[in-house]
Amino acid sequence: GFRMDVIDMIGKEPDKEITSNGPKLHEYLQEMNQATFGDKNLMTVGETWGATTEIAKLYSNPKRNELSMVFQFEHIGLDQQEGKDKWDLKPLSISELKKVLSKWQTSLGDEGWNSLFWNNHDLPRIVSRWGNDDVYRKESAKMFAILLHMMKGTPYIYQGEELGMTNCPIDDIAEAKDIETINMYNERISSGFTKEEILESIKAKGRDNARTPMQWNAREHAGFTTGIPWLRVNPNYKEINAEEALADQDSVFYMYKKLIDLRRKHDIIVWGDYELVEKTPEHVFAYSRIYEDQQWLVICNMSSEKQTFTIPREALRVIVSNYPLKQLPDGKVDLRPYEAFVLEVK
Repeated sequence: GFRMDVIDMIGKEPDKEITSNGPKLHEYLQEMNQATFGDKNLMTVGETWGATTEIAKLYSNPKRNELSMVFQFEHIGLDQQEGKDKWDLKPLSISELKKVLSKWQTSLGDEGWNSLFWNNHDLPRIVSRWGNDDVYRKESAKMFAILLHMMKGTPYIYQGEELGMTNCPIDDIAEAKDIETINMYNERISSGFTKEEILESIKAKGRDNARTPMQWNAREHAGFTTGIPWLRVNPNYKEINAEEALADQDSVFYMYKKLIDLRRKHDIIVWGDYELVEKTPEHVFAYSRIYEDQQWLVICNMSSEKQTFTIPREALRVIVSNYPLKQLPDGKVDLRPYEAFVLEVK
């Protein structure tokens, strides 16, 4: 298949300030579909930063013959101060995340299709961004995997995500390679920001975080190359790498493998309806998937603190969990830090 970079910027009017969602965008996409990939049984996904759910339907409704799906980024901006740019940080509101992801789960209906992702080449590592990349790195990485991969849509896994790779520390702008980061640093230094303030933003949101070499093993340069890599390897490569993950049956890698296998085997994940569980604690994200006579309940603690949650239905069995469960969860349960599990319920 094909990923189409910033595809929402085609079909714009020359010399106009509006550069996305132009008047000829969908006409051009339909023409391209008909002339190239439309009859090839290919998957296509468009990068569309400004897409709403209604616009996403135009792109991905099978009857319109444009794209298979789009990447939308509404959830990605939730830790950015309103009216400012991505470097101006604010804490993530879990309630807003629930609201946005649930809207994208329910609003497309049968007229569009979701792309599910946390990471890409432009975004920081999710386990560092909204999880805990220290004490609970494995637990939070698995929690984010369960939360996303149980949703309706096509999940994407960015290189190293399946290992729980983290953001790469930076102490000086000389260590940065990303031109966006370097330009921002120079502009903000000129505007009176302190070096420390800017580096905090770079640590959180810099694109180099996602672009460090893939961590294959504990040998030199993480086994990525025998030469000198363009970007330095994350210093934690000796602890976090593919070789280590494959040797540990409890690793993040095997959670991703399990989730992929579940999606292949269970239609409820692919086609089931989505319902958010309302009135949960702020840091508990819970939702149901419903298909024919089956119902699954997904429960995720998105914090490093214990959270209490009451399971609203009788549990029949555990589908997947990121902690060992000594007994079938039922009634009021205390969720451990970043605990996540999926239950089949009555």
